[in-house]
Amino acid sequence: MANQAFRCGSVAIVGRPNVGKSTLLNALIDAPLSIVTPRAHTTRQRILGIANPAGGQILYLDTPGLHREAKRAINRSLNRAVHGAIADADVAVQVITAGQWDDEDAAVYAALVERAIPRLLVVNKVDEVKDKAQLLPFVESLADEHSWDQVFLVSARRKPGLADIERAILVRLPEGEPGYDTEAFTDRSERFLAAERVREQLMRQLGEELPYATTVEIEKFEDRPDGITEIAAVVWVEREGQKAIVIGAGGRRAKSIGTAARRDIEALLERRVFLKLWVRVRAGWSDDEGALRQFGYE
Repeated sequence: MANQAFRCGSVAIVGRPNVGKSTLLNALIDAPLSIVTPRAHTTRQRILGIANPAGGQILYLDTPGLHREAKRAINRSLNRAVHGAIADADVAVQVITAGQWDDEDAAVYAALVERAIPRLLVVNKVDEVKDKAQLLPFVESLADEHSWDQVFLVSARRKPGLADIERAILVRLPEGEPGYDTEAFTDRSERFLAAERVREQLMRQLGEELPYATTVEIEKFEDRPDGITEIAAVVWVEREGQKAIVIGAGGRRAKSIGTAARRDIEALLERRVFLKLWVRVRAGWSDDEGALRQFGYE
């Protein structure tokens, strides 16, 4: 049998908030790249994850959830990241929650059909549907009213079925040489990945609304002669009262966040880390285009 041509291209993973896009990305590249929390809007930037199946290289673009109402600068930034990923993609994968379709899902679909690229639908979290008999009519009704090249029913947390998605993507990518070294799993820097691990703990350990008023900036990232990586991270909040909550009584909350983040960073970097956290106030940073650029938002 003649050798098949090598394929390489970009795949935009899109969907409304909290449908499991980041979980799907991590499963497809088999690496804990994107942070995952139970909260919506955890992902804030486009993140590249690289997979190297036989015969090709797939460049997955994890994206924030698409916001229908983009009243603040950060919401507009998130939407730009989504539309930018779609514009750059050779294939689009729309992720939805099994048994659910609403106006936000429809808005994502509307953004996809503006480009003439292959579209796949991933119906995620099928393990959470108690009455599996409802899944087939749900999918059939969507397929009757929309146009996807293929539909997949999966649970991204449990991974069965993901190989079928990978094969369906690969055959739709253009022929071409790999864009990245086969040992790489992302183009993001270790500084960025460290900041994300701190932000993950903010999302997990703080109250309902406060995490959305925080962001993380790495001020220092240095490999010391003793083999320890020293990191200084600033947690930015918008008000003094929020700063007090992040620090906690006697600094206990900040210590808990820092300890958990350090462990995650060490596991990711595979070396010892000394992490220092600072909490500072920048009023209205989430609605300030200049602040967003400073903090690395697209």
